[in-house]
Amino acid sequence: MIRTQRLAAGVCALLAALTAGLAFPAGAAADEISALAPKVDLVLDVSGSMRTKDIDGGTRMAAAKQAFNEVLDATPEEVQLGIRTLGADYPGDDQKTGCKDTAQLYPVGPLDRTEAKAAVATLSPTGWTPIGPALLKAADDLDGGSGSKRIVLISDGEDTCAPLDPCEVAREIAAKGIGLTIDTLGLVPNTKMRQQLSCIAEATGGTYTSVEHTDELTDKVNQLVDRAADPVVTPVATEGADSCAAAPTLKSGLYTDREEFGQERWYRVDVEPGQELRASVSVSSDRAVNPHYGVLLRAVTVHGREIVRGEASGIGRTDVVSTGLRYPKAESDDDEAAAEAVCLQVTNSYAAAAGVKTTPGMPVELTVDVVDSPSPASDVASFGLGRGWWLLALLVLAGFLAGVVWGWVSRWRVAVWRTN
Repeated sequence: MIRTQRLAAGVCALLAALTAGLAFPAGAAADEISALAPKVDLVLDVSGSMRTKDIDGGTRMAAAKQAFNEVLDATPEEVQLGIRTLGADYPGDDQKTGCKDTAQLYPVGPLDRTEAKAAVATLSPTGWTPIGPALLKAADDLDGGSGSKRIVLISDGEDTCAPLDPCEVAREIAAKGIGLTIDTLGLVPNTKMRQQLSCIAEATGGTYTSVEHTDELTDKVNQLVDRAADPVVTPVATEGADSCAAAPTLKSGLYTDREEFGQERWYRVDVEPGQELRASVSVSSDRAVNPHYGVLLRAVTVHGREIVRGEASGIGRTDVVSTGLRYPKAESDDDEAAAEAVCLQVTNSYAAAAGVKTTPGMPVELTVDVVDSPSPASDVASFGLGRGWWLLALLVLAGFLAGVVWGWVSRWRVAVWRTN
């Protein structure tokens, strides 16, 4: 009897151990999937001005609620979605209190559509417009995980909580290098609000859209939520050096950095014999700058000799200036030939407008790609025309034959006319 009880206990312990062994990997896998899940935080302005009736005959708040309900129905299963409000709870006149009025209405995570809709239904236009504080809190809502992160801000007015400038807040968020994008939607916008919401979006590589109808709001928010679920390449934050000797060594990939006005940043890339370095850089003017500016990308040896360069300029009509270069390293007869350290120098000639802060620096996006060099036969131009010379030769031949045939036909017709 005792032996039977011990056997039964041993079997139970073995089953428990097997169950635990199976459960832990499953839990680890679930945590890994959750860490990679795309996250979206919808930030809605619920200030008093949202009572205004100028969107399809109804209030701005009614249009936002209708759009949110339709967006919640269409949100992809893999997206973790949350909702944050600003100006929803404090109706008083004290600015200090009103500028703290931001709350998480629905936490970022797996979406319960019924619960989220019930939370949205309780909203009523109330107070101030603390956009800056709301963006800071929304960034905290999305903290953690390595999937894409997106804030979608919907507002009908500019921030009322100066001196905390929402543009500066957006730049600080971008400078953290956490891959967070802020998209902004302006309801029935005016010029000042359009400028502020555009500035917020541009600071993080997001988009600004003006919205004046309910269906436009629904379509745009749906598009942005769907975009969060698309596979994206998350840039890796890096920090360039002041000289080639101290520069970080980069592999093929997409990188982000910050560069102050008139500053230069250095990076290093190892290129093996028979490989080609392809590099491009984009510098964004995320604040007011003087017209006439440029960006220079140089590839130089560790001894300072320039190999190749790319440069581009602007005159104030674009927010991003990009340029690139290619450097093919010749094959070597020595199978053990060492890789060449190529230094990439990024320089800008931007100048800040009067009264504009120069820190943090402007966003820099650097793409590095090291590939096998193309074969000479497929990449070298023939007769200065590349592959197009075959088409040109064919056209010349066709023209010659057509001329011969036409001349023979003309002579035959003349001969027939004379005979008759």
